[in-house]
Amino acid sequence: MKKSKAVAIILIVLVLICGLGYMDIWGYDGRGTGNASDIKLGLDLAGGVSITYQVVGEEDPSETDMADTIYKLQQRVAVYSTEAQVYQEGSDRIAIEIPGVSDAETILTQLGRPGALYFISETDSDGNANYSYQNVMNEDGSYGYEYMLTKSIDELMADGSVCITGTDVADARAVSQSDNMKNLEYAVSLSLTPEGSAKFAEATQRAVSKGYETIGIYYDGRFVSVPRVNDVIGNGSASITGDFTYEEAENLASTIRIGGLSLELEELHSKVVGAQLGIDAINTSLKAGAIGLAIVAAFMIVVYLIPGLASALALCLYVVLIVFLLIGFNDVLTLTLPGIAGIILSIGMAVDANVVVFARIREELSRGDSVESAINTGYSKALSAIIDGNVTTLIAAVVLLFLGPSNVKGFAQTLALGIVLSMFTALFVTKWIMKAFYALGLRGIKLYGKGKDRKVIDFLSKKTVFIAISVVLILAGFIFMGINKSAGKGALNYSLDFVGGTATTVDFNENYSLQQLNDTVVPRVEAVTGSNVQVQTVQNSNEVIFKTSSLESSVRTALENMFISEFGVNSSSIQTETISSTISNEMKRDTVIAVIVAILCMLVYIRVRFKDIRFGISSVLALVHDVLVVLAFYAAARVSVSNTFVACMLTIVGYSINATIVIFDRVRENMANAGKSDIVPIVNKSVTQTLSRSIFTSLTTFVMVALLYIMGVSSIKDFALPLMVGIGCGCYSSVCLAGAFWVILSEKFPAKADK
Repeated sequence: MKKSKAVAIILIVLVLICGLGYMDIWGYDGRGTGNASDIKLGLDLAGGVSITYQVVGEEDPSETDMADTIYKLQQRVAVYSTEAQVYQEGSDRIAIEIPGVSDAETILTQLGRPGALYFISETDSDGNANYSYQNVMNEDGSYGYEYMLTKSIDELMADGSVCITGTDVADARAVSQSDNMKNLEYAVSLSLTPEGSAKFAEATQRAVSKGYETIGIYYDGRFVSVPRVNDVIGNGSASITGDFTYEEAENLASTIRIGGLSLELEELHSKVVGAQLGIDAINTSLKAGAIGLAIVAAFMIVVYLIPGLASALALCLYVVLIVFLLIGFNDVLTLTLPGIAGIILSIGMAVDANVVVFARIREELSRGDSVESAINTGYSKALSAIIDGNVTTLIAAVVLLFLGPSNVKGFAQTLALGIVLSMFTALFVTKWIMKAFYALGLRGIKLYGKGKDRKVIDFLSKKTVFIAISVVLILAGFIFMGINKSAGKGALNYSLDFVGGTATTVDFNENYSLQQLNDTVVPRVEAVTGSNVQVQTVQNSNEVIFKTSSLESSVRTALENMFISEFGVNSSSIQTETISSTISNEMKRDTVIAVIVAILCMLVYIRVRFKDIRFGISSVLALVHDVLVVLAFYAAARVSVSNTFVACMLTIVGYSINATIVIFDRVRENMANAGKSDIVPIVNKSVTQTLSRSIFTSLTTFVMVALLYIMGVSSIKDFALPLMVGIGCGCYSSVCLAGAFWVILSEKFPAKADK
């Protein structure tokens, strides 16, 4: 490489870091337009709109109908944010909290009145028109043509003109298909319930017999589509076509889905709520992240010298790039604590990829290679481990993104984005920076470090001890769960997200900031209720919502008296409501299914890449071990199990599988070079060769999370603490257990080639 090209590479990287960093902070115009403040944050970090609906027409709706309505609403409001929350209040109310938005009126207009959907025949049994195309005046005073009813809904229901209602629709999806001319078009695919299928078959038969009449789709006081019936539809599946864009088809499908709820709802009230964690949580997290990155960069430079400096620059580029992309994707991505977990994991994997490469470079230098040759060979030999480790984690992220419920999609989005970026910076940016430094004259072997021959550590001789320690830890977790449950405290310390609780809304006589509430009011609420507290402020008012565990009547009274006596609140300004969990049974089910599918997909990938299913099974056993040990920690330490619990566990799964893959990649390589030698010394050698990588990667990631724990607010501490345990456990399992599992499986189930 010529010096001019090397200088150009260094300058380009520095300009990108400074330029993107400037835009991330001050925006593309220097005035704050398009900067990091435009990243859409979740309810926990920034607040949003809260809407409460009341069930119409049923005084005591069934639990099944309420659960079905909540689940379908959750799917509907995911259009606004994957982190939106839907939960039950009392017996007949449903609350929706949508982060990252502040215009309640717009949201209400777009949502309409859930459950008010009707499919209406063009004419009644006597041939009279049920609707007509009329010239009507719009809200702005202009005129335009649209379909209008000629009768009331009650009259249409009475004379049988309403073919089906929203409850007869099982699902509605935007799809792409080919028209009669083989051109691509967008349409809405409808699936009907068995009862709806029978009614719709009769209605379409009648429409065809009357000369292919239309069936209007009427929602919340207006027609959203009036498609013509071209054939009798008797199989319960219909397609609505037209000159749709994909967005128009998706909007229509979404409207039909929300109109097809089990219950009809009407708005009770709406408000803009503040962040649950507050601006302090964001600021301290940013400071912790900046300090952590500085420590990691310094560590890499001290340990790896010139390669470390190259990786530090690449890591800086990675950070400004991911912030830049989070700004760019703010329409589809909402950043929450689980999303931050995805970024932390991807940063750890970016560091890991560099450490794997640098270890390889040092090995080549110790064999007498030149620096230039060692760099090329090091990247070549490390490539398979980096790709396999990142792709397995990326598979999990993609599966969670498509199959997981809304509460894990934010994690999956940032993780997938981070993995792609980390691979780019580690495999290309770091490499070219290092080559540029070499071309500029930094060629001394001492500047790159030379690997030392290490005595092989006999890890497998202690495999029985390692496995016994793990079994004891896991069993201890189950014992703690049993003790906690028998004591009436619950096996785990489930938060409101899982078990629901009580929401107490208080209208104070003065306006309290979130910091003031956390310092003065929250400790008193916790003292009276004996519960952890989630706090939300309401914009442009003195109202504050305190969410606690379920409170008995006597405790509710004591809490009310405390607000009256200590804060001068009027008793009429205090409202108490029982709320359900924000994580429904359906969401738990979807999460479990998505995780199982992700693990199966990872198994298939490892089987294909390693040509040995025992590697895949051993990897899964190691990650299951890590999850169970962390679960034991949750039980023993009574750490709150909140919505970040799922993200924490998924982060540990991704971290564990990546660490194990690196070791197994070295086992595969050493086996290929050693032929049919005894596998025990091969595994010991492989673990020893990758030991520094395992320790350094775990250490750098641990530092990032530890700073979040030290500097973060209580909710962040509840997230960071088990994650630190998981990082340590992941290092332990990959070094001490994964290879042992593979050896045991190889001895118990030898492959044909081994016999």
